[in-house]
Amino acid sequence: MNVVLNLLVGVQMLAALAMIGLILIQHGKGADMGAAFGSGSAGSLFGASGSANFLSRTTAVLAAVFFACTLLLAYFSHARPAGGGSLLERAAVGAPATPAAPTPGAAGEIPGAAAPSAPASAPAAPVSGAGQIPNK
Repeated sequence: MNVVLNLLVGVQMLAALAMIGLILIQHGKGADMGAAFGSGSAGSLFGASGSANFLSRTTAVLAAVFFACTLLLAYFSHARPAGGGSLLERAAVGAPATPAAPTPGAAGEIPGAAAPSAPASAPAAPVSGAGQIPNK
């Protein structure tokens, strides 16, 4: 799978670089670099309109390749795992139902320290809520 992803990224990068070059070569409003290579002249290999058609069609094909690579990369990066189910369901199957009690001499215990003792007696709770209202 990793080889396929690397191949798709390579094809996508080459298509992007080729599109940038073709767009800059085309003769137009913002891409006047094409005039330096003679794309505006009638004596070129494809003729006056043939050059524009060839460059625009090649750019369109490269754009389609770029978008197809982008979609395939997105699909492969978000593919479902082979086990099926959600991550929470798979974690719940392998996790214990209750947490384990700490064992004596656990790693978090300080050696030589005494365990905290339980309080002697819990404070008595009032029978009604009237005992909790402060007096003025």
